[in-house]
Amino acid sequence: MIILGIDPGTATTGYGIIRKFKHRHSVRKRFGERARGRKELKCVAYGAIKTSPQFSDAERLRQLQNQLNRIIREYQPDFLAVERLYFFKNAKTVISVAQAKGVVLLVAAKKKIPVLEFTPLQVKMAIVGYGRASKKQIQEMIKILLRLEKLPQPDDAADALGIAVCCANLLR
Repeated sequence: MIILGIDPGTATTGYGIIRKFKHRHSVRKRFGERARGRKELKCVAYGAIKTSPQFSDAERLRQLQNQLNRIIREYQPDFLAVERLYFFKNAKTVISVAQAKGVVLLVAAKKKIPVLEFTPLQVKMAIVGYGRASKKQIQEMIKILLRLEKLPQPDDAADALGIAVCCANLLR
C-alpha cells in the first residue's frame, strides 16, 4: 500500500510518500500459533512543492495542482493523508493554507483517492507519543521509523512524512 502525506501551503506544500508492506514469517508450530505478519514502512520519496510569490494566488494554486497530479501519476498512492486545519493565530495564513488544502482535496477526489485527515496533535502522538513534540523530535523519529540516513528536509516534507506514517498506523 502506498500512502501520500501532504502538509498543505500555498508557498510550500510538503509531500511524503511511504510504502506499507507486510512480511510473513512462521512461528513455531509446537506452540499452536499461526503465521503472523510484521508490518514495515519504507520511505519512497519526499520533498516540497514551492511556488513563487511573484505569481497570483490563482496561478500558485494551479502550479500546486499540476505538481500534485504529477506526483500522483508517478507514485499511484492508495491513500492520501493531509493535515486537518484546526486553529491558526494568523487569519492570512489560515486562508492560504485552506486554499491549498482545497486544491489537494479536489485533486484527490478527481483521482478517486481516499483521503484521511489528521490534526498536528494526532500526528505528534502517533510519531513521538507526546502532543507537544518539537519539529526536531518529529524529524528524529521519522528518521528512525523510516530508517533514513539523514533528517528529512525541509520541515514541510518531514511533516508530510509524519502525516503519512500516522495514516499507516491507523490502517493496520
